Amino acid sequence: MTGEQLPTRHIVVMGVSGAGKTTVARGISELTGLRFAEADEFHSAANVAQMRAGIPLDDAARWPWLRALAAWMAERHAEGVSTVLACSALKRAYRDELRQGPPEVEFLHLDGSAELMRERLRLRVGHYMPASLFDSQRAILEHLEPDESGMVLEVAASPDDLVRVAIDRLGLPLRASVAGH
Repeated sequence: MTGEQLPTRHIVVMGVSGAGKTTVARGISELTGLRFAEADEFHSAANVAQMRAGIPLDDAARWPWLRALAAWMAERHAEGVSTVLACSALKRAYRDELRQGPPEVEFLHLDGSAELMRERLRLRVGHYMPASLFDSQRAILEHLEPDESGMVLEVAASPDDLVRVAIDRLGLPLRASVAGH
């Protein structure tokens, strides 16, 4: 081995709660083989308890979480493994922190009707993030800026359609087992 790094891709599926981040990121992972991670699983117990109580996290609580996510992507990059991460990444500063991990991070922002996402949250079972925090997330959301690598997809499309469009627009190769069928 010459020490040359294998090319990797690092995709962050971002947006507010109810946008479908986890569903789309898992779908991308299943069809492409990119290593999936759910950012919520990187939160400290204190952060989870705070959100479960309906209290939005402040930036001080988010920085260690974001640094852990950036480090996870950087470690996968060092292993030559591409990743897809479901993460809110609501502010530019948060996305800047995620970009401190691997050499390049691409963002896929799932955005759309607040009413649709509220309805999805109402129907969601078994998640610690209460629907009451939805408005606080929408209030701090900073859309991708022109200099950020990424794209926006409308959440009104079906999850399967979102996955297919994302894979196509990102130019991600399908796993051999998927491509042959």
